[in-house]
Amino acid sequence: MLILLVVGINACRNSAKKNSLRDYNRDVGTLATQSDTDVSKPFFALMGNPGNKSPVVVESQINQYRVVAEDIADRAKGLSTPDDMTGAQRNVVTALNLRVEGLQKIADNIRAALSTGNQADQAVNTIAGEMQNFLASDVLWSQRVVPLISETLSGNEVTGQNIQSSKFLPTLSWLDPAYVGGRLGASGGGGSKTGPTAPGTHGHGLQSVSVGTLTLQPGGAVNRIPASRNPTFTVKFQNQGENDERDVPVTVTVTGAGKPIKVRKTVDKTTAGQPAQVDVPLSTAPPAGTPVQIAVAVGAVPGEKTVDNNKQTYTALFTR
Repeated sequence: MLILLVVGINACRNSAKKNSLRDYNRDVGTLATQSDTDVSKPFFALMGNPGNKSPVVVESQINQYRVVAEDIADRAKGLSTPDDMTGAQRNVVTALNLRVEGLQKIADNIRAALSTGNQADQAVNTIAGEMQNFLASDVLWSQRVVPLISETLSGNEVTGQNIQSSKFLPTLSWLDPAYVGGRLGASGGGGSKTGPTAPGTHGHGLQSVSVGTLTLQPGGAVNRIPASRNPTFTVKFQNQGENDERDVPVTVTVTGAGKPIKVRKTVDKTTAGQPAQVDVPLSTAPPAGTPVQIAVAVGAVPGEKTVDNNKQTYTALFTR
């Protein structure tokens, strides 16, 4: 009888533990879904097309999304967390707080970004920088939250569970100030906000990027670039619209080894239907002997609807 009693108690405890793990996974999944659908989706819809809304209205709407994000983060902190899920819980809270922080700082800068002059350019750069918070939250979710929950469920023989993913940042393009400015229609993203967008098509298409006599090849090919103190990238693109464009930003970003290197040049004017070219020298020497990613982007201009052909990423190795 004593043995049966002990077995029964252990079975009940095991069942209760499994139920608590299932409940936690379900609750986290609910928060993830709400963060993506109730905050990320409408927020980026607004950022991608603020239309004729005043800067004050746009700021107010972003703050409303921040309030929803704060509520989700607060509810995450209050979750009943099984001991085995402590690691996952810590990353859940951190990821959701990063989203709140990003929304708050973007709201603080959106009015300036939608204005004109130097303050617009600075605000757009700040907003693009805050997008890193969203990227970091997505990385935490995919690399820590989901694996830790999965391992814990598996380790306790809890099967048949759906572990909810979460992706707040819809595309890496939002990390580029030129892209952010173009989507907002702000002066910091290329073009001018001194009046309504001219009728007809607008936009550019990236044609080629070269360093000296070497034309970089995309698609996974490793481009071997002779190392030098300040290599210069020659960026060729074309105005594919029906309008001349002014103050078009072109950025070159090198990542993958050490601190990212990012340089931006502005083309004063491009002519409708004509090619354009700009030389972009790196501000510091890139790392030699380590594979890097080189992202080149021509900033979106007001009225531009197709931006997929504005940018390209190349794999490269600077060799001595």
